[in-house]
Amino acid sequence: MTHSKRRSAMRMRNQEYRPTLPGCGPTRRSTLAGGTLGGAAVTGAAVAGAALLLAFTPVQGQEVTYAADIAPIFNEKCVECHRPGSIAPMSLLTYEQARQYSSRIKFRVENRIMPPWGLNPHSGIQDYKNDRDLTEAERQTIVAWVDDGSPSGDVNDTPPASVFPEGDFFWYLGDDLGEPDLVVEGPTVTRSAAGPDEWNDVTVPTGITEERWIRAVEIRPSNERSRTVIHHALASLVQDESGVTGVPDAVSDQVRGRGLLQNYAAGAGGHVFKPDAGKLIMPGAAINWEVHTTAKGIDVEDASITMGLWFHDSPPKYRTILTTYTPRNANGQLDIPPGQIAVHQGTWVMPGPVRLESFQPHMHMRGKAMMTEAIYRDGRREVLTFVDNFQWDFQTTYIFEDEVAPLLPEGTVIVVTSWHDNTAENPNNPDANQWIGWGARKVDEMSIAWFNITYLDQEYFEQLVAEREGRPAVDDRD
Repeated sequence: MTHSKRRSAMRMRNQEYRPTLPGCGPTRRSTLAGGTLGGAAVTGAAVAGAALLLAFTPVQGQEVTYAADIAPIFNEKCVECHRPGSIAPMSLLTYEQARQYSSRIKFRVENRIMPPWGLNPHSGIQDYKNDRDLTEAERQTIVAWVDDGSPSGDVNDTPPASVFPEGDFFWYLGDDLGEPDLVVEGPTVTRSAAGPDEWNDVTVPTGITEERWIRAVEIRPSNERSRTVIHHALASLVQDESGVTGVPDAVSDQVRGRGLLQNYAAGAGGHVFKPDAGKLIMPGAAINWEVHTTAKGIDVEDASITMGLWFHDSPPKYRTILTTYTPRNANGQLDIPPGQIAVHQGTWVMPGPVRLESFQPHMHMRGKAMMTEAIYRDGRREVLTFVDNFQWDFQTTYIFEDEVAPLLPEGTVIVVTSWHDNTAENPNNPDANQWIGWGARKVDEMSIAWFNITYLDQEYFEQLVAEREGRPAVDDRD
C-alpha cells in the first residue's frame, strides 16, 4: 500500500474511534458556546471536579505501524522538541528511538503529559494558532501502537523526515516573517553549577531612533547552554511616553499601564499581533530585562537571551497590552496550607470593549489548574479557558485563533480561578509539609494569568462582532 493510501486509511479508521463519555463526539475541535460540557451546563469551578476519563476501542483487524501511522504524528507534534539540541530529554526522530521509549510515550500520552498542552479538551475555547495537542484519535493510535508491540511497518510508508534549521539558535517566527527588523541582545550572565536561584535585572538600550509599531516579538535563549539554565526572562519597555498610546480615549485613564513587552519560558513562543494592533516602541527606548537562572549541574559563563522584533509597515490603530491578573484569597494573599489543595480567585471588570489575543497561566511547582471565565452584563457565564493539567516546567501561551478570540463588551467581568496542589500526591511538590506563599523562587508560588488584551472603540467592536456573526453592523447614523 502506498504512503498516501495508507494515511487515508488511517484517517478513515480514526473517524471510527468513539469516546465513552456521554455527549462527546469523535473530535475535540469545537468552540464553547454558553459553557457546556457533554451537553450539560457548566459554571465556574464546578468543572474542576469533573473526571474526564476517556476510553476508546480501536477498530479491529487494522495494524497500527510506526511507518504509516506514528511517524506522521511525531513529525507534526513531537520532533520539534524531541531531537538533538532541542529542549526535550530524548530524540524521537527514528523508529529505533521511538520504540526504545514506547512504554514511557504511552504513559505520558494517556495521561495528557505529552505533548505539553494543558487545556481541558472539553471545556472552553479549543481553537489556537499554536495548538500542539493530539486529537483523541491520534492519542489512541499511539496507545494502540505500543499495545501491539510497536511494529515498524513498511519502511516505504515512512514520510520524509522533518527539516530543522542548523545550529542551536533560530527564530521560530522566521519561516513566516523572515529575519527580525530589530534584534536586542539581553544581558550575559554567569550561572554556577550549584547554588540558589539567581535574578539579574539589567536595562539594555535598543538603539531605535524612530517611533515604530511592533508586529511580532520573540524571545529566545541565545544558545543551548543558556536554554538549559534560564528559567524565564521578562522584557519591559522603558521609554518616554505620555499615557498609553493606541488605547481609546474612553478607557485611557483606566488601563493598567503599558504592560510587559514579552516574556520567555520553556514553551512560550513568539507572538504575531493582528494587522489592526501591535505594541509601540519609541525613539530612545530601552529594554529592562529580568533574567531568572537556576542551577542545572553545569557552569555556564555566557548565559544570555535575545529578542527579535518585527515591525508593521504602517501604524495600526490599537495597542495590545500584556496584562497580569493575580487571583488571591479574601485577604489579598496567596495562601497554600501544607497537605492541601488551595483555591484562589479574582475578578476584573473590563472598562471598555476588548479582544483577548492570548492567555498564559503562570504558577510554580505546586500549580495544578487555572480557569478563566467571562460573566456578561446579562448574567451569562462562560468558560474561556480551562488548563486542568498545568505543567510548571513548560509555560505555554495559548494564542487564540482569529475567529474565536474572545470579544468582550464593556462591563464584562473576567474571573480567574487557580488551584495549587500542596499534597504529597503531587510528584512535583518538593515538600508537602511547608506552608507556601507568594515568592519568586520555584519552590515558592505564584498565581498569574497573563492576557494579551487589545482595547477597542465601541464602533469597531460592534463591527467585529457583526462580522463574526455574519451580519451587517448596525449604523446608528441612519
